[in-house]
Amino acid sequence: MLVTPLYAGLLAIWFFLLSLRVVQQRGHGVSLGDGGDSELLRRIRGHGNFAEYVPLILLMMALLELTKHSTLLLHAMGLTLLVARVLHGVALSYTGAWKFGRFYGTLLTFALLLIAGLLCVWQGIVGLRLQ
Repeated sequence: MLVTPLYAGLLAIWFFLLSLRVVQQRGHGVSLGDGGDSELLRRIRGHGNFAEYVPLILLMMALLELTKHSTLLLHAMGLTLLVARVLHGVALSYTGAWKFGRFYGTLLTFALLLIAGLLCVWQGIVGLRLQ
């Protein structure tokens, strides 16, 4: 497996940066929850939203890679996921008002979730036929 680890690593670095943004804002006195701080809430959601979607998509990418799907397709998926999560993360965690990034980051993430899901279902159906 060569493709998925590359994007997992790049996404892990971005997740680390999103994590730091939350920790930095917590330095202002809120140790648990958001304490009614809208800036902290945005950063928490940028971080949390990443954690909610990225692992499943990476897992599906790894499964597709293990079943010998196209390297080009996997790179396209990985790059799209990276761009989507950076757009979304910047919109939520850094600016709070960049609707373009939030909209297109979400749209691309949802598209990848659906495409990867359908490809995995297809792979499962093909695998059953070959047994």
